[in-house]
Amino acid sequence: MAIKTSTAIKAAPWLLTVAIFLVWEIICSGLKIPDYLMPAPSAIWASGLEYAGPIMMHALQTLWTTLAGFALAVVVGMLLGLAVGASPLVYKACYPLLVGFNSIPKVAFVPVLVVWFGIGTIPAILTAFLISFFPVVVNVATGLATLEPELEDVLRSLGARRWQILVKVGIPRSLPFFFASLKVAITLAFVGSVISETVASNLGIGYLMMSASSSMNMPLVFAGLIVIGVMGVVMYELFALAEKRLTGWAHRNPNAPG
Repeated sequence: MAIKTSTAIKAAPWLLTVAIFLVWEIICSGLKIPDYLMPAPSAIWASGLEYAGPIMMHALQTLWTTLAGFALAVVVGMLLGLAVGASPLVYKACYPLLVGFNSIPKVAFVPVLVVWFGIGTIPAILTAFLISFFPVVVNVATGLATLEPELEDVLRSLGARRWQILVKVGIPRSLPFFFASLKVAITLAFVGSVISETVASNLGIGYLMMSASSSMNMPLVFAGLIVIGVMGVVMYELFALAEKRLTGWAHRNPNAPG
């Protein structure tokens, strides 16, 4: 019974995806919806095969800019999160500014970045960074700030210094929060890079989608959307796997959703 339940859980995402595409195909075919309004999955698949070369080229560009911005967000977010979570003074000083900054739509920064760095890859990388570093900061800081006071008192009574508590207990304690933030941040990084590519780039899936939409090639636009979604799911699952391998001790139920 447990084996059947486990198999059903693993198969559920695939079955639901297939069901959605089948219903989508039936609706588009049955209602004879034009491709320029809502292309059927079969038309999207045909377009993907036809433009496989350009899609691959632009997808690799988007993946590179996303990972570069994400890596920058992880480094900056982790360092800032450690500072905010370890020091009440830094927390009080920085947190309102971080919340205010995160409330600003990141698309508003793209014209500024274009003025500073020109059209191309750098604005896309920086947009991916700006939109994805906040979850890392918040989760790392939360992991450190929620360290049990009783545990800190015991460690201090044993002669541990503040930095020793931070390194030996605080950072390991915040790892589940950190990996949870990575799964959120990588999806946001894709959003940031594609937003910038649609506005200020001549490469990437965002640029490809804008070019396709200008010629009413909606199957190609949807093919680009699906490619972005697939890349996001793959990266999310990679970090979910790393989370389970490195922080398995923090999960009581091994079959819990990642």
